Amino acid sequence: MPEATIDRDLTTLTLDVGGMKCAGCVRAVETQLTQHPGVIAATVNLVTEQATIECAPTVDPTVLADRLTQAGFPSQPHDTELAIEQNETPQPPYRQLAIAAVLLILSAIGHLEHFGYFIPGLSNIWFHFGLASIALAVPGRSIFIEGWRGLRQNAPNMNTLVGLGTLTAYSASVVALLLPRLGWECFFDEPVMLVGFILLGRALEQQARSRATASLRSLLALQPASARLIAANPPQVDSAAIEVPTRQVKIGAWVQVLPGDKIPVDGEIVAGQTTIDESMLTGEAIPVLKQPGDAVAAGSLNQSGAIAIRATRTGKETTLAQIISLVEAAQTRKAPIQKLADWVAGYFTYGVLAIALLTFLFWYFIGTPLWPQVLQSGTHAAMEHAMMHSANTSPLLLSLKLAIAVLVIACPCALGLATPTAILVGSGIGADRGLLIRGGDVLEKVHHLDA
Repeated sequence: MPEATIDRDLTTLTLDVGGMKCAGCVRAVETQLTQHPGVIAATVNLVTEQATIECAPTVDPTVLADRLTQAGFPSQPHDTELAIEQNETPQPPYRQLAIAAVLLILSAIGHLEHFGYFIPGLSNIWFHFGLASIALAVPGRSIFIEGWRGLRQNAPNMNTLVGLGTLTAYSASVVALLLPRLGWECFFDEPVMLVGFILLGRALEQQARSRATASLRSLLALQPASARLIAANPPQVDSAAIEVPTRQVKIGAWVQVLPGDKIPVDGEIVAGQTTIDESMLTGEAIPVLKQPGDAVAAGSLNQSGAIAIRATRTGKETTLAQIISLVEAAQTRKAPIQKLADWVAGYFTYGVLAIALLTFLFWYFIGTPLWPQVLQSGTHAAMEHAMMHSANTSPLLLSLKLAIAVLVIACPCALGLATPTAILVGSGIGADRGLLIRGGDVLEKVHHLDA
């Protein structure tokens, strides 16, 4: 009985959260939220970029949003009505794809010399130094900023790993360029290629998120952004009307709906007769005859005649808005397997940093003394360079390269994105077909059904 009392005293808030790049960010946001007084539980979805918080009624959503914004995740309270008004299809990330392609092509050109191909100008080491400097300072700048912010907040993320790897590789290459007597290799192409792949990955992630949320956007598009208010009393279908945003319509207001218009609010017909396509609610394609006294639902399509309706439910109370809220809530609820993936990813970055450090220490203090032949291995060009200068590859450089490799190949992006994207697509397709799924946890249990 006490549990039921507690449940009645709780409320649910939803925030729009930006700046999340991986499951490590999800973990950081959830930690920030659950540490706030009055918050009982928080669930964050990386794909929809929303946080659902179960908390005491006294918790102010604006305060929670400010807390996340200060932690590096720009946030604001979620407004379904505003989302309906501002519903837009995201633009394809062409610019990001173009920059990624240019960086990958130029970095690949830098590797051609290892196969005996030299392109005048493009094979010059100073060209690749300049290219790496520009790549890290301009398109790669956000990686370092976000990585440092995560490290400073004691929540290292994917950007922290990539930033450390690229910066270390670039710094070692600069030392090799300025101090050639050390006999180190320059590998400016690697940081450029890493930045290119990260930008390419982000562009693909953005495209995947756009496709995954298409079903929800189609639901948002069902409700028109504006309505025609009738001031005349009694209202008539041909009365003069003023067009206003749908969110400004109050209960009891009279609204004019012309043929071909979508009904903006739930209401009751007070004048006129028409047929209405209610397939978005019922799945039935045959239009339904509607006369004065009949109820109509927001989002349904008025087909044959002009009507005047009296608003009975508006804003978040309409049937369509409640369906949208249910779909949003369902897409935020995590399946047990996703909770496990997010938990692992939350500690994943710390583990990778520790492994990279151990890799460096092992090869510098143990590996190279035990197996000195590894200092002679590498590309044919590197071996020729070492033979010409009568020097082996530096143990410090080899240890750095191996540690960098650990950092940059262990990004937990897919670990945090795969499960929520799959759940989002599945629940979205279900909503399109009239099947509302309460969440990822329910979807995961569906395979047990045998009827």
